[in-house]
Amino acid sequence: MLIAVKGAGDLATGIACRLFRSGFSVVMTETARPTTVRCTVAFSQAVYRAAAEVEGISAALVRTPEEALACTQTGRVAVLVDPEGACVSALRPDGVVDAILAKKNLGTAMTDAPAVVGVGPGFTPGVDCHAAVETQRGHDLGRVLWDRPPAPNTGVPGDIGGYTIERLLKAPAEGSFVPLAAIGDTVSAGQTVGRVGEALMRAQITGVVRGLLPEGTPVFPGMKAGDVDPRCQRAHCFSVSDKARAVGGGVLEALMCQWSKEGEVSWHQRSN
Repeated sequence: MLIAVKGAGDLATGIACRLFRSGFSVVMTETARPTTVRCTVAFSQAVYRAAAEVEGISAALVRTPEEALACTQTGRVAVLVDPEGACVSALRPDGVVDAILAKKNLGTAMTDAPAVVGVGPGFTPGVDCHAAVETQRGHDLGRVLWDRPPAPNTGVPGDIGGYTIERLLKAPAEGSFVPLAAIGDTVSAGQTVGRVGEALMRAQITGVVRGLLPEGTPVFPGMKAGDVDPRCQRAHCFSVSDKARAVGGGVLEALMCQWSKEGEVSWHQRSN
């Protein structure tokens, strides 16, 4: 069975890994210039490098829906530059997962597939998706929602190690980003970890750099350019996060439940 996942950032990648390991073929869509900060655990990096690997799962950049289907037959996740998600109609997937995390729906509809799942705020079950999955850290993280939308975006990151907004690394100016540290490095509060021109970006807390934009990424003042994890576990930088795993489990549950409700076998396979 084929699943189309919109977005290929770290959270979407965690979802894709869960689905892939559960036996599904996965095609992901991305923008032409992804701004994922957790580069080490995101299939979006295939857009820049033609290939990516996360936890032993390989992804490859493809150019067309036909190439995407062929790629999945080789045991890989396919990544397609298609910010509008136009490939969905050609792929005829059994399920669509919108994990763009735009805080609003950018065009996903319940008619896109037999099972359509919205991830995070911006979706309303029964209106633009069959089910939504909560992404806000806390008691309901990963919960499948059938009769209400996910919690609205607060603008404040979830608490990790007692820190929220302090964990973020934000671009200090407009221009081209230059990292001065690497993902996995331990940094101290006040340490310079990047720059834009002569403007320096400093860590607000001590911890491990978990995410950092690639060199040359265009940024604007206040744009998220990275994050620091106060738990200081370097290995966490190179594996799917607890949050992404929880959300991935919710997505899998939502898809299976919806197919069960509809008695769906495989739209994609049946149409071929």
